[in-house]
Amino acid sequence: MSMDEKKLEASSPDELAERDFLDKLEGAFRSNIHVAVFLRNLIHRLAEKALMRDIGRIVIMDFCGTHEWSIVHFGIRSLMPRNVELVAGPGCPVCVTPSKYIEYAVKLSFEGITVYTYGDAYRLKSLRPINGAYSLQEARSDGASVQVVTSFIDAIRLANMSGRESVFLGIGFETVAPGYAVAFKKNIVPGNLAFLSQVKLTPPAMRLSLELLMKEKLDYRFGVIAPGHVSTITGAKAWSFASEEMGIPVVIAGFEPIDVLIAIAEILRQIVNNESKTVIEYRRAVTWSGDEEAQRNINEVFTTIDDAWRGIGIIPRSGLELSDRYASNNAFEKYSLKRITSDDWEYDLPRGCKCGLVTLGKAKPTDCPLFMKACTPDRPIGPCMVSVEGTCSIWARFGGGGLADEVARSLEVY
Repeated sequence: MSMDEKKLEASSPDELAERDFLDKLEGAFRSNIHVAVFLRNLIHRLAEKALMRDIGRIVIMDFCGTHEWSIVHFGIRSLMPRNVELVAGPGCPVCVTPSKYIEYAVKLSFEGITVYTYGDAYRLKSLRPINGAYSLQEARSDGASVQVVTSFIDAIRLANMSGRESVFLGIGFETVAPGYAVAFKKNIVPGNLAFLSQVKLTPPAMRLSLELLMKEKLDYRFGVIAPGHVSTITGAKAWSFASEEMGIPVVIAGFEPIDVLIAIAEILRQIVNNESKTVIEYRRAVTWSGDEEAQRNINEVFTTIDDAWRGIGIIPRSGLELSDRYASNNAFEKYSLKRITSDDWEYDLPRGCKCGLVTLGKAKPTDCPLFMKACTPDRPIGPCMVSVEGTCSIWARFGGGGLADEVARSLEVY
């Protein structure tokens, strides 16, 4: 252990806060076992201090599938004190795409319209079959026109080459929205390619999730690990409502295990000191204002709408729709597809599936009776098992054993 690490190990939480430990630790994010041990010890000291101050259980929610992957893959939950719980929130855009819109895409594919989609959305099942097919994958196997692409640009290129009437199923959060917007602004989207927008906005979902958890767990204190990728676009300011209006500490974190441990420690430090701030840990990529040009492009091409989230319902101002200027490329307008409203929304998960509750942080994957029984990564039933960013898929593939146990043993907590 270096002299600097020994000094850090000897520091009290209060001393560390005064010296700004985020600056001290930035740069070593994955393999520095000494920093990991220090952070684990710091988290336990802060959690103990919280108990001494009559602060009960603490729930820290992450809002990114990649954060949940890091937490599970590196066994970070196994390092937490007994009074600190890590909960996964809405971090997967595929998981919250409504069944009805998958049904629309399947129907169009059977009508001779080529549907371009991402790999996860290709396997995503609807609640009701169209011509016997529950997914675009099944539709393609039955002869429908479906093609998997890795980007909107790929779909544009293929639509130009084929000249066929086509649709792109545009799923994603704020991270992919600028790419969609720039393509429209540059007028490179051909007239034969319609855009079925399923772009969701994460801050409204965060607000709803936190409100529901706070109402359900009245005696708990809460913290948020905000999504790093999304924040490169939105900026840290997008999450400040949680700290300023709801009194919840927020840390925008990177995705390596040290990033996540730093975020947890900072949240606990704020809770112990009765603070609620929005802090950027992921300084190497995120600023307070975010990518303002990307934000302008999004606002010029899209309008914000109340949108449906699968298994959850309508969340106000949580979706993006193409503006009137681009109506000729809007699949909803072109094919007279009806947007789901609060008046006609229906619960759209398979019987027994708890993906809606898992997405909101109100249930763990292991609470679902289908998890790793009827529903597995090879035979997914619920949307949270389909996507690689889905909490159920992450837990199924990495939850327990292997690397998680190795990390816990190396940190002497196993």
